[in-house]
Parts: sequence; C-alpha cells; structure tokens
Amino acid sequence: MLNEQHSTTITLPRGTLDLTYQTNSATNKSVTNKNGVEQRDRYQLEDLLGFAQRINPKRAFLFVSKVLGRHIPVAPSTMRNAFTDLADLVPSDLAEPVLVIGMAETAVGLSAGVHQALQTRYPPALLLNSTRHAQHDESSDANGTDSLLTTFCEDHSHASQHLIYQSKDSVTQAQLLASKTLIMVDDEASTGNTCVNVVTALREAGLTQLEQVHLTTLVDWSLDQEKPNPQSDAKPARMADRLAGIEFHRHHLLSGAWQWTDAPNPEPIMMPSVDTTAAGSQALGDTGNWGRFPTLDSTKGFANYLSSFQAAFTCFNDQENFDVTQLPKRILVLGSNEFVWLPFLLAEWLETESGKLNEDTAATVNFSALTRSPIALGGAITTMLSFSDNYGLGMTNFAYNVEPSDWDLIVLCVETSADSVDAMWRGLDNVLVVSPSH
Repeated sequence: MLNEQHSTTITLPRGTLDLTYQTNSATNKSVTNKNGVEQRDRYQLEDLLGFAQRINPKRAFLFVSKVLGRHIPVAPSTMRNAFTDLADLVPSDLAEPVLVIGMAETAVGLSAGVHQALQTRYPPALLLNSTRHAQHDESSDANGTDSLLTTFCEDHSHASQHLIYQSKDSVTQAQLLASKTLIMVDDEASTGNTCVNVVTALREAGLTQLEQVHLTTLVDWSLDQEKPNPQSDAKPARMADRLAGIEFHRHHLLSGAWQWTDAPNPEPIMMPSVDTTAAGSQALGDTGNWGRFPTLDSTKGFANYLSSFQAAFTCFNDQENFDVTQLPKRILVLGSNEFVWLPFLLAEWLETESGKLNEDTAATVNFSALTRSPIALGGAITTMLSFSDNYGLGMTNFAYNVEPSDWDLIVLCVETSADSVDAMWRGLDNVLVVSPSH
C-alpha cells in the first residue's frame, strides 16, 4: 500500500519551494493519546523539518531539521528516538564488514547515533565520519597527509571539500578496506550527488569490495531525480547505474521531491568565507576517537569528558563535589561544529539523571550546536548569534535559535581549550565552557 502523498509550498525571501512528500509507513509507532487510546503514529513533515534561507549562491534554501539538535534546540531523547528509528529501517541481512559513514558537519552526531543502534545487530560495524578539520599526525608528515584516506566534494555545500581519514591500527584499517556494505548517513539527500561522490572516492581509495550502499537519511528528496522529465527526451541517470556494480538502497523517515523557483530580481548575497579544511591555530584536545578516524566504539572519550563537565560545574557552582540536584531548571548543551557526539551524550546523561529526580528539582535539557553554516534570519531561524570560531581558523561561527537569557545554564562544549572560545560566550554569566583540559 502506497503512503499518502502530500504537497505544500514554502515561501522564502529568495523564492518559493514546492514540495511533494510522503511519510514512511515503516516508521509507524504505537503511541497513546491524552485520552489513553493507543494509536499509530509516524513522522510528519512538521515533526522533522522547518525551512530557511541559506546565505549561499549555490542553493538558496535550507531544510532545517527539528530532530538533529543543530540549528534548533531539541531534547536529547527526541534525537535518540530519531537515531534509533532511522537505524531500525536498515535491514538485518547485510553483507559484512559494515561501514557507517557520516557527513560533516551536520550528520556526525546522527551517524554516531545510527551506528550505535546498528551495533545491536552488527557489533563489528565501523564508524567513520568525514571532516573539514585537517588532523595533525606527528607520526607521518607535518600535515598528517599520510593518514588521509581520500577527499570528496559536496557540490551544493557552503564548505564543499571533505576529508576522510584512515586508521593507524592495521587490523582496523584492513577491516575498513574489506567493507562490503556502506551505510552513508546524512540529514537529507536532495540530489544523490554527494552519495555518488563519496562512494566513488572510497572505491578509488581502496574499498574495492563494496557490494551494497545504503543511503540512510532523515529525509530523502532525491527520489524524483530518477523520474523521467516530461519536457525532455533524456532519461535520468539512476543511482544504480551511477554506482556500477553496487546494489543501492535508500532508508528514510520521510521522502519526496522539491522544486525551487527564484523570486523575481532577488537581492544578491555575499557568503562568508567558511570553505576551508585547515587545522586552525588552536590545538585539539584529547577527546578520544568518536569517528574522525575509523572506530568500533565512539563513546570511549565520554567518561573523561563527563568528568571534565562535573569538575567544571562544581567550580562554576561553588560546590565541593558534583551534585546533580544542584543543576538549574533550564539547561542548554551546545556542541561546537563537528564536536557534537560527546556533547550530545553529556546532554543525554543530564536529561536522564535529572529525570530520576522529583518534578520540583528535575531539569529541562535541550541540545544544539555552533556551526559554520551561514543562514539568513526568517522562517525556522528566529535568532542568530555570530562570533569567532574556537579553532583559530579566523572564520565566523553561528548559533541559531539560541537566546542566552532563556536558559539558566548554557554548557558550551569544545574540543579546544576553554580560552579559545569567543569572549562573547565567556562574558555571559550563565555560560559554562567545558573543554578536555578541565
């Protein structure tokens, strides 16, 4: 039975976005309504997405996720549910070894969550994320290029170049190269081009045994790319044909197609300079391997980072020892750029531990992140903070839909030193900066 088709039009300053879409019946969940009646539910468009205008001449619009904790603060439990529900769509008969790969910067937390859920069925599955932060490797050359596995481009992105690193461990590297199934995780697919670019780059880098590719996204807008255009005799290139010799599959919570129409005489825009893969002048602290290099366990660094938070909060709150009952009522945990997985685990821990307390002392915890992505105000973006990045790259970073006065405590998590954070944040009384150096 086909899922019901829907359509809507989103009007943005630079044009209109016409959407046709359908929910995924495979994500039906049993829920109980306020009257105690059990009913079936699935992800709707309004559950997953808002819309905004990019400051990007390559593409004028942005799908703003409501479950990623990137541009809109969201409860960690909501994020975890989305991660798990998406992972549950992946089949249980995959050819192994399995490799899960996530796209920086938006999907590095999503990929880790999907990977963690998939490991209940595929314990040996590897996680590997793309990155835009060059990694120094003193055991190779000065720039770490000997550790670089490959690069690829995300054509429509504000920062198109991505880096993918290999493992220093020979066993892990051998497993990586022997991968038979690739699960590519991203927040959305709009053309399928990035998936093709990734697979092509990996095969050329030595992953010659790939048999299956599973494009696993919260929302997939690329299905119409394979439909004939009634105004053209040319046949569209199917993903299966673009990935010769590979079995191709899609998994998503919602799917559809989009069509963009430019507004008459739109105002020109100037995109900030954010397309760099330099390392930056600020050294990265030891946060363990949460996916920038191939890993079986993305959580190894969490215990140390949790200790850093507890020590920092104890000092911040003028306590002798950490006491969860002393947490304030409204807490926002902020990751920073690609460093979001351990901060998410921290936010999830805070939400869980606080949930064990009585209603009077329990805290409300949300998660979001700093980003290099330039987005215009309007639509799903109601507020914008801009400041210097903490990596020493000399670029502007942003925090969207974050009003500092709305929170009793903002926990700003970085993988650099605490003093690398812009003075705007350090000047706020309710901001606690947590770094690996605590």
